[in-house]
Amino acid sequence: MSQPRPNLASPLSLEFPQSLAVYDDYAQAQRTVDFLSDEEFPVEQLMIVGTDLKRVEKITGRLTTGRVALSGAASGAWFGLFVGLIFVLLTDESALAALLPPLLIGALFGLIFALMGYAATRGQRDFSSVTQVVATRYEVLVEHKSAARARELLTGLPGALPNPFD
Repeated sequence: MSQPRPNLASPLSLEFPQSLAVYDDYAQAQRTVDFLSDEEFPVEQLMIVGTDLKRVEKITGRLTTGRVALSGAASGAWFGLFVGLIFVLLTDESALAALLPPLLIGALFGLIFALMGYAATRGQRDFSSVTQVVATRYEVLVEHKSAARARELLTGLPGALPNPFD
């Protein structure tokens, strides 16, 4: 008798998934899966799916010409330092002679390109930010063949299954 082979095309899939529960935060979904794991449920038949995605942008500061110039020069200097370290390894020159020119050239190019990019925006975006995509709901899915067992086990976890009439 042959064993059924897992779907190698997509490791992030289940066979005929059914919704087990939907939560407002990831911690609740994780708690559900952890509880099922503690109850020796085959957790490889579960999946947590984040849905209702939203983009969150946290403003981290105001951009000025000076800040852009300093950031560009620093970024270019790091790249120049990296190139200089390679030169140190590959040449017979002194470390300072091999490090300094690439570092200065990198800082100069970083400064120029950062200021050119900032000027191209024409003041349309005078702030820096960090962006993240987050889910607003988390659904725990289970393979159809184990759905009844998972629901039965979850009756032992207070608050695990949300009210279906919400």
